[in-house]
Amino acid sequence: MRIGLDATPLLGPRTGIGRYVEHLLAALAQPRSGDEFVATAFTARGAGGLAATLPAGVSARGRPVPARGLRWVWERSELLPVELLTGRLDVFHGTNFVLPPSGAVGVLTVHDLAYLRHRETVSADSARLPDLVGRGIARAAVVCTPSSAVAQEVLETYALPSDRVVVTPLGVDPSWAAARPLPTARSAELGLTEPYLLFVGNVEPRKNLPMLLRAYAAAHATSAGDLPTLALAGPAGWGPPLEVPPQLASRIVRLGYLGQAELQQVVAGARALVFPSRYEGFGLPPLEAFATGVPVLAADIAAVRETVGSLAHLVGPEDEDGWAAAMLATGGAHDAAGAEADRRAVAARYTWAATAQRTVDAYRRAADR
Repeated sequence: MRIGLDATPLLGPRTGIGRYVEHLLAALAQPRSGDEFVATAFTARGAGGLAATLPAGVSARGRPVPARGLRWVWERSELLPVELLTGRLDVFHGTNFVLPPSGAVGVLTVHDLAYLRHRETVSADSARLPDLVGRGIARAAVVCTPSSAVAQEVLETYALPSDRVVVTPLGVDPSWAAARPLPTARSAELGLTEPYLLFVGNVEPRKNLPMLLRAYAAAHATSAGDLPTLALAGPAGWGPPLEVPPQLASRIVRLGYLGQAELQQVVAGARALVFPSRYEGFGLPPLEAFATGVPVLAADIAAVRETVGSLAHLVGPEDEDGWAAAMLATGGAHDAAGAEADRRAVAARYTWAATAQRTVDAYRRAADR
C-alpha cells in the first residue's frame, strides 16, 4: 500500500503530538513488505524543511499551502483532495485531528475531545475543531485514539460502531530507561540546586498549573523546610500568563522548552513528576517518568488511570488540599521495596513498535472496508 501521513506537527518544537508523529514515522519506516510511506505538511511556512525531519524510508511530498485556507475549505466541502499534495494514495492518515478529502481510504487520529468537553481550556484554533473533526470522522473508515478512555468518548459522541475505532496507545522510547540525572554543573546552570518536583508540558489552561501553584503555596506555608522546589519544563502555550506568587519566587524554577535528551535527564533527577491536568487523551509524561524510575503524582482522570493506574499517587484535579499533602509527603518519602522496578516495568509495556503495528492494523482494517 502507498500510505500518506500528515507530518505537519514535525515542523516546530516537539511537544505531545509532534513527538507522536516523530516516533510513529520512525517505527513505520522499519522494513514492511509492500508498504510505502509518504509524508506531507499542511502549511505555507517551513514546508520546505519537512524532508529533513523524516526518517529514512519515508519520503516528503507536497508544496507550501496556507493551513487556515485549507481548513476553511475542508470543513465546508470535499474540494482540494490531499492527493494534490501527495500524489496517488491507498490510505491517508490524518495524524492531528484533520482528515482532508481524498480518493484514498481515510484514517484519522483523534487525540482527545478537549475541543468539546473542555472548550474553556483550548486555544482559538482548537475551538474551531468540532466541524473539522466531525467531517473528518465522516470521511474516515477508521478512527484511532491513544486510549480506551478517548475511544469510548468518540464512540458515544459520534455514534460510531465499535469496529470503526481502534486504540493505538503511545510508546515510550527506550532511551528514557537509560536516562540519568543531569551533571551537577548543568543542574546549577538551570537553577536545579535542590531536590525538585517537576512539571512537564505546555503552559496552558488544561494543564491546571494555577491550581498546582496554589496547592504548592499551601504546602510551602506548612512545610518544615523539606518541601522540594517546583520546576516547570515546557514551552509557553496559550492563555493568561502564569502568575507565580511572590512568596514562591525563589521556589519555582522556569526551565522553558528542553530538548529530549536534556529533558530525560531533568526527569530522571526529579523527586517526583507532578501531572495535574484536568483532562488528557493519554498522558505520556507520567509513563516516561516511570521509565526513569521516578514516582508520579497525577490527576485522577480516566486516561491517566488507564496508563499508570495505582502505581502513581492519584489526586483529584481540583483537590488543592490533596495536592498540597501529596507534595509535602515527597519531602521525606521513601519508595516501597520494588516500587521503582514496578514503575519501569509498566513503562516498558508501551513501545512505539507496538503503536506502529496497531496503526498498520488500522490501515489494513480501513482498506478492507
